[in-house]
Amino acid sequence: MDASSSSCTTTEHHLQEQDEEDQGAAAFSNYYSSPSSSLPTQPGPGEVEGERAPLLLPNKIMAADEKGDRLDISEDTAHQISVDPWYQVGFVLTTGVNSAYVLGYSGSIMVPLGWIGGTCGLILAAAISMYANALLARLHEVGGKRHIRYRDLAGHIYGRKMYALTWGLQYVNLFMINTGFIILAGQALKATYVLFRDDGVLKLPYCIAISGFVCALFAFGIPYLSALRIWLGFSTVFSLIYIVIAFVLSLRDGTTTPARDYSIPGSHSTRVFSTIGAVANLVFAYNTGMLPEIQATIRPPVVKNMEKALWFQFTAGSLPLYAVTFMGYWAYGSSTSSYLLNSVKGPIWIKAIANLSAFLQTVIALHIFASPMYEFLDTKYGSGHGGPFAIHNILFRVLVRGGYLTINTLVAAMLPFLGDFMSLTGALSTFPLTFVLANHMYLMVKWHKLSALQKCWHWLNVVGFSALAAAAAVAALRLIMHDSSTYHFFADL
Repeated sequence: MDASSSSCTTTEHHLQEQDEEDQGAAAFSNYYSSPSSSLPTQPGPGEVEGERAPLLLPNKIMAADEKGDRLDISEDTAHQISVDPWYQVGFVLTTGVNSAYVLGYSGSIMVPLGWIGGTCGLILAAAISMYANALLARLHEVGGKRHIRYRDLAGHIYGRKMYALTWGLQYVNLFMINTGFIILAGQALKATYVLFRDDGVLKLPYCIAISGFVCALFAFGIPYLSALRIWLGFSTVFSLIYIVIAFVLSLRDGTTTPARDYSIPGSHSTRVFSTIGAVANLVFAYNTGMLPEIQATIRPPVVKNMEKALWFQFTAGSLPLYAVTFMGYWAYGSSTSSYLLNSVKGPIWIKAIANLSAFLQTVIALHIFASPMYEFLDTKYGSGHGGPFAIHNILFRVLVRGGYLTINTLVAAMLPFLGDFMSLTGALSTFPLTFVLANHMYLMVKWHKLSALQKCWHWLNVVGFSALAAAAAVAALRLIMHDSSTYHFFADL
């Protein structure tokens, strides 16, 4: 064989290899461009018939970043990732913002802060939260890997001890939020019952137990966060129902009620602590404490698409929150209830619809905040075989998720004044996760690219929010001590 023929053979071989690589890249691109795509059902080399790879991206598969580079996924996961459009993730974020908790912000934020403090606080908290979440979103791809969990990111930057500490803080935060959602759903059920029969037969602990059972049924049928899809539409409709009803009835009451008292109640020392607690509630209103887990579901380019979702959350997605919060406070002043639907007056059937909508939306919202725990349990203990609706996988969810929500429900029924404890966990976990860690991690990763002024700004955020977290923790402990002497276990509030 002469040199020219050898050269031709070598060239053809390289072209064939390049063609195979292009086909593989095209197949990868096509897979992630369609949310309905699924992994091949035929067994591959070394696989057993009827088995499958983990639902979605093992660490050998790469995801493309904005520059077209491919990034390793940090760890395997049994949940679906990288398939959701940015607007679906935007609705996930707004579902948390406009959950039934929004019905309490008139009383928990506006009453302790007043018109000026409450209005400025809501706007300033939105701006700061948007900034902190954008920082965190930009850290999703660090060190050649895409970090799909908050603890993965912290572990990559700080090491194993910080991995464990971040996971512990996040778990406590999400556990308390999930328990709070069950309490909120129980309160909505009881409020509905009281509209028709105020005989005291259906007590709050019973309503909480019913709520926990319904939340568990929903968790059994929705295998992972991306599978919510159409349920996010239902969540939006339910949110609009109770927000619009609360807004309209408050407007009607406000136009017929004599002058309201907008003074901040309590003694000087009480006002100081209530103000600090209200600041913690401002942070809670906008933040999830699980942004990397939500960002993991979004299609590439992940950073750019996540920023679109965040802009949606903090603009159009926050308008319903402002509307119902300001209207509730305008209508009832410092006497606004901690659950706005208890303050409004109107036809019983309309109030019943609002309360039932709040109950149903809470069931969906809880699933979002429970998804990091579900992902951990499914990945670590799940079989990894068959589809998400295979009988053994359904039974696994019934056992494991049912057990987790049973614990949540028991705690909710025992401590229906959990809002005090949520203030404490918010101070000890939401502040550090959302503000302190986000700014410090950004400093660690971008140190050589930041100017001296930018470094000072981020350090100011780290120190300032650490001090605010400490103050909020003290205020929460004071409130817990006060309410512990007032309420008892399984109280019917």
